[in-house]
Amino acid sequence: MSTASKKRKLGEGEQKYYAVRAGKQPGVYLTWKECQDNTTGFKGASYKSFLSRKEAQDFVDGKASGSGTGDKFYGVAVGKKPGVYEDWSEAQLQVTDVKGPKYKKFATRAEAEEFVRTGGKVPTAKEKKEKKEKGVGKEVLDDEEEKVVKKQKVGSKRKTTVYTDGSSLGNGKAGSAAGVGVWFGNMDSRNVSEPLEGMPQTNNRAELTGILRALEIAPRDRDLEIITDSNYSINCVTVWYQNWMKKDWKTSTNKDVENQDLIRGIRELIDEREKLKLDTTFTWIRGHDNDPGNEAADRLAVAGAHLGRARQ
Repeated sequence: MSTASKKRKLGEGEQKYYAVRAGKQPGVYLTWKECQDNTTGFKGASYKSFLSRKEAQDFVDGKASGSGTGDKFYGVAVGKKPGVYEDWSEAQLQVTDVKGPKYKKFATRAEAEEFVRTGGKVPTAKEKKEKKEKGVGKEVLDDEEEKVVKKQKVGSKRKTTVYTDGSSLGNGKAGSAAGVGVWFGNMDSRNVSEPLEGMPQTNNRAELTGILRALEIAPRDRDLEIITDSNYSINCVTVWYQNWMKKDWKTSTNKDVENQDLIRGIRELIDEREKLKLDTTFTWIRGHDNDPGNEAADRLAVAGAHLGRARQ
């Protein structure tokens, strides 16, 4: 890897800036906790850390980083590889020969990402006005949008399948570094490979965060299947959480449930999907058993862990 491609480590006395582009209250924050409070459980959350306030603010404003012009963003909501493209020729490849493609050009990346996230829903002038009055980012689906989703015929729903994984270098030891992997498909712009934010840097937190990120990114107009090799995560969000809720998130020994911030965030998103008549299912798969999707998610998680280790 060339020196230019490496991310600079945080030097002594330097400040890290957490940019929340889509969250409960978008903006630039100085602590990871503030960022987490504004993104955990938020549908379609988009956030990233930077070493300068300007870069962080540019991210919040939807401006492109680097030398690109950033004046045209093509959102492909339905196509071969949904995502945001800055070159029309690339975007065109994703919609050619696709039945019922949904794509649109936008002036900002934020608008294009919103288009992709909502599955190609373009808000009307009235909806834009209502959203502005409610406040940026406070609601992803307003009442009118939710009605549109609910009116969809059950037979018209398609299913999104995503693989998630977590990795922790030195799991359970001092100085461990964990990473998150989310795999929607080969070269899919929605794929995630990132260090686990916050503490502790455990494998279980990385696994749960992978599921949370998948729910944040997945479209809200189709059922979702999450495939993971973590039985712990599946049990947390489908079985054990029910008793924990009854006991005010205490274990049988009256201790606080570990990782409850992530578990509760995941359940909030699942419950929101249920209100939209969307199914969220979990499938367990044996890890490291040559399944292409699981192996791909694992590679993304390991890469994220190594990036986290490099930042330490």
